[in-house]
Amino acid sequence: MARFDTDVLVIGGGPAGLAAAIAARQHGFRVMLADPAHPPIDKACGEGLMPDAMSALAALRVPISAEKGLPLRGIRFLDGEISVDARFGPGLGLAIRRTELHQALAERAAQAGVELRWDTPVMGLTPDGALLGDIGVSCRWLVGADGGTSRVRKWAGFKVWERRARYGFRRHYKTAPWTDMVEVHWGPGLQIYVAPLGPREVGIALLCRDPGLRIDDALQFFPGLAARLADAPHLSLERGGITAMRKLPSVTQGHIALLGDASGAVDAITGQGMCLAFQQALALANSLAADNLEAYEIAHRRILRRPRSMANFLLLLDQHPRARAEVMRRFERHPGLFAALLAYHVGAVSRAVQRLLGPAARKSAAIY
Repeated sequence: MARFDTDVLVIGGGPAGLAAAIAARQHGFRVMLADPAHPPIDKACGEGLMPDAMSALAALRVPISAEKGLPLRGIRFLDGEISVDARFGPGLGLAIRRTELHQALAERAAQAGVELRWDTPVMGLTPDGALLGDIGVSCRWLVGADGGTSRVRKWAGFKVWERRARYGFRRHYKTAPWTDMVEVHWGPGLQIYVAPLGPREVGIALLCRDPGLRIDDALQFFPGLAARLADAPHLSLERGGITAMRKLPSVTQGHIALLGDASGAVDAITGQGMCLAFQQALALANSLAADNLEAYEIAHRRILRRPRSMANFLLLLDQHPRARAEVMRRFERHPGLFAALLAYHVGAVSRAVQRLLGPAARKSAAIY
């Protein structure tokens, strides 16, 4: 008779939790996942996956059919009259609705043999597992993948350091895309992201520090973008969320491991939240297979290092318009530098980018 009801109990059925469950199943563990909601689960996000996120999805064997989204070939920054862009290189990204991605992950988890407990509230932790509703479930390892306000993190007593939050809002428009890149429009203390989601659909996401600001208000700072969207019908209601720089001294404790936003986060300005969760899921599964959660601690720090440097650099640009204007002019004069920055963003490192990120990286180290 098995000592535990399941080997791995995952709390949280968003993309991070599903990725963790799939990765653990690929190592042969018995896996159960619990979430009070039912798929597909939606959430405000930019809905653009970078090439490194696509590589992680491939490792998880999650099939994404071509008709579910559009390929992304690069990133474009627009600030006033300045426009700079670069392609990803050999790989492609993907613009895809959050609900489509979640459904693909849920179907892959079911196919892999994960025991999915949807519509199941998690009431608390027990010494050997958790309470799913009023039923105790024991496990060898418990994974907290229940988001930025993680109850698992709170129940287990993990410490967390968090910088001032920003706010994100997202809406879909019925209009033909005008680009095959993610566009980032820089304004006064805010950014608007444009993602081409389908032949007749564009996703618009706003990031700002004002919780009262909305997409319609922000578009006044971008008359060209506003004109493109003026007659486009809305395909969804405006959905909001919170983004923050968050770090934990440790992401494991006893038999509990945290993953995704529950385990720390970088500001959504990087567009790397999904990728981090998928990479952490693969690293955690490898650590469970080796029965060594310390290896996950080390891998988790490594996975977050580059995105955290990028987030600090981009947030400095957000906070200092004059410095941003000079950096943007430098990118415009030297397109190769922006291409190097994008390559670093998706995993490559160059000396030019290391010099550019140096002050931001040192400031990040001082903060954390």
